[in-house]
Amino acid sequence: MASTTPLSRTALTFYTLVALIAFAANSVFCRLALSNEQAVPLIDPSSFTAIRLASGALMLALLMLLTSVKGRSKQDLAIQNLATQDIATQNLVTNDKLPTKKHGSYLAAGLLFVYAIGFSYAYVLLDTATGALVLFAAVQISMMMISYLQGQRLNLLEIIGALVAFAGFGYLVWPSLSLGSETLSITGLVLMAISGCAWGGYTLLGKGTANPLFATGYNFIRTLPLVVLMLAIVWLLSGLVSVTQSDPAGLVFQLSTQGVVLAILSGALASGVGYALWYQALRGLSANHAAVLQLSVPVIAAVGGVIFVGEKISLHLIICASIILFGIALVILAKTKSKL
Repeated sequence: MASTTPLSRTALTFYTLVALIAFAANSVFCRLALSNEQAVPLIDPSSFTAIRLASGALMLALLMLLTSVKGRSKQDLAIQNLATQDIATQNLVTNDKLPTKKHGSYLAAGLLFVYAIGFSYAYVLLDTATGALVLFAAVQISMMMISYLQGQRLNLLEIIGALVAFAGFGYLVWPSLSLGSETLSITGLVLMAISGCAWGGYTLLGKGTANPLFATGYNFIRTLPLVVLMLAIVWLLSGLVSVTQSDPAGLVFQLSTQGVVLAILSGALASGVGYALWYQALRGLSANHAAVLQLSVPVIAAVGGVIFVGEKISLHLIICASIILFGIALVILAKTKSKL
């Protein structure tokens, strides 16, 4: 049950800052665990995804339980205050408060799973900054295109912004498409774009949800059967990969204490706690402010990649990021003007 108490400026700043860092930390944790530049991977992509989703589901379940207990305490107090009123009225109030509404959906859970598995396999092949940039841009562009297909028309500024962002993407992948160049993994880019599109669809499905924390928690829980199916498929396919061969597709289970810890941090903290704090921050942010603030996530992830993963940021990536983020900022600005 969401609190209706207005957030103080200090609390709003804290929730927002920590949530944005948590979103960026997902990219850093994933890259630390799955980088193909390590002699021996800390963990394989499927195991990372399974642990991330399971630990996220557990953390969100605990947060939902705490929220429900707090809500029931307030409800019990309200019922006590109504003790002198008519019994029928009291029963009506009590029944209205019962959490009978369905939270989330199986479609949303499916999209969440596609996002998570694409995210993990893409980060085997991409550096932190590039992955975060492609993910964020794919989320924003897919949301815009889905809205367009649903009947929402784009104004001129939105079209210009989208074209600028696509141009930035073209400039990003162009060296890798050139003959003999392997600057970026096209497979990694495609996987991360699919992941971003899935997250964009997931976000639109959850738009206007009365209780986003519960919706997200139930969606995480609904991914668990898909996690079991994924692990079974990978286990079957792993038999086709000889132990003497390399495993570029991540089809052999590989676990280490450090890899498991990174997956738990990604699921329980960066995802579970991060989403919970973001929903708290949204109580004090407009939709447009929230969208603009999320422009900082790829930047924070890039800094994290430099500090914790030891990656280098090229001038080419900086230029691409500037073009793409400028285009997305134009789209957000256009939406702001259309609502005035």
